[in-house]
Amino acid sequence: MSSLLTKTTGEEIHIPRDEEQKILQELKKRADPEAKRILRFLAMPDLSRTKGGPLKEIIDRACGVKSLVGFDVIDIPEIVSTYILFDLFNMPPGHPARSKSDTYYVDDNHVLRTHDTVFWYYYLNHPEIKKRIENQETLGAICYGKVYRKDEIDGKHMNVFHQFGGLYITPDDKHTITPVDLKNALSEIARSIFGDVNFRFYEHQFPYTDPSFEMEAEINSQWIEMLGSGMARKSVLANFGLTGYHGWAFGFGLERLAIVSMSLPDIRLLWSENPRVKNQLKLGNKFKEVSKFPQITRDISFIVKNDFVPNNYFDLIRDLGGDMVEEVKLLDRYENKEKFGPGKISYTYRITYRSNERTLLTEEIDPIQAKIYQQTEKIFHALLR
Repeated sequence: MSSLLTKTTGEEIHIPRDEEQKILQELKKRADPEAKRILRFLAMPDLSRTKGGPLKEIIDRACGVKSLVGFDVIDIPEIVSTYILFDLFNMPPGHPARSKSDTYYVDDNHVLRTHDTVFWYYYLNHPEIKKRIENQETLGAICYGKVYRKDEIDGKHMNVFHQFGGLYITPDDKHTITPVDLKNALSEIARSIFGDVNFRFYEHQFPYTDPSFEMEAEINSQWIEMLGSGMARKSVLANFGLTGYHGWAFGFGLERLAIVSMSLPDIRLLWSENPRVKNQLKLGNKFKEVSKFPQITRDISFIVKNDFVPNNYFDLIRDLGGDMVEEVKLLDRYENKEKFGPGKISYTYRITYRSNERTLLTEEIDPIQAKIYQQTEKIFHALLR
């Protein structure tokens, strides 16, 4: 696909963060666990901008493909309004994506961004871009950085991760951009990251693209979900005041691709400061275990009301165990009205502690586990078994 953009180098656009700074100041005044948690997440480094790291390498490779030449690069706030993030992107009140069990709410009207597609709003409302729209110019932009979602704890998931997204649109009467153009661009990106691999597309559904496609790449004889994409919904573009334009968009998570490329056994390795680990983190380089330190496991069983939210419980475990927690696995979940009473559920979890840096000691894990027992009772009103 030949780009319709007239410039070979895009602009760097930085959205002012005045509102975000005001919200941060209010957050710092709070003493509740959620506020402290959010501040800790925001302070974590952006690995997509960390030189020498594999996530930055993915960004550099993807940005260098022919299909993205001339695209603007936009940097946007990490705290965004629910109206922008959800309502304008076809996720009205009641939509599952807005659930507090999946999203970090800073206050009633602001959240940590859950997807990087939100950059469409900031990009299309930027004064310089509005001028270019008045001139009926073709537009292309990319955005990347941290996003935040409550999630389970295992070797492939973290609640702080990174995404990369793109948008390419043109006036309806200037040119026709098709799904074939989109697939050609994505094929270029896939090859830039993984080399000459097989890939395939299948139809999917997203709130802000139609038609929509998932892309899979064949890595080590396995088909791996790579990214989501589609033709930008005109109704969503109209939410930003833009009509008479059409084009494609895509978005993907960087960690997933890095893990596959390097056969990483644990997502936490991407954050490691151990030189023996960091020196191996190069795309295409199969990771060799530096040293498999022994694990320590602890089980916890409790009875709670049936409104218990596991993702909130995982946040508590992350707060107390930090990066020493390798996995939290559900061993058992059942209801028994006669034994527990109506509206009560029994859960049993196994918490696996393992460091990628050193051997953990029972003497340091037991106090953490004791705090988890205590806080499980206090915060979730649980009856320990």
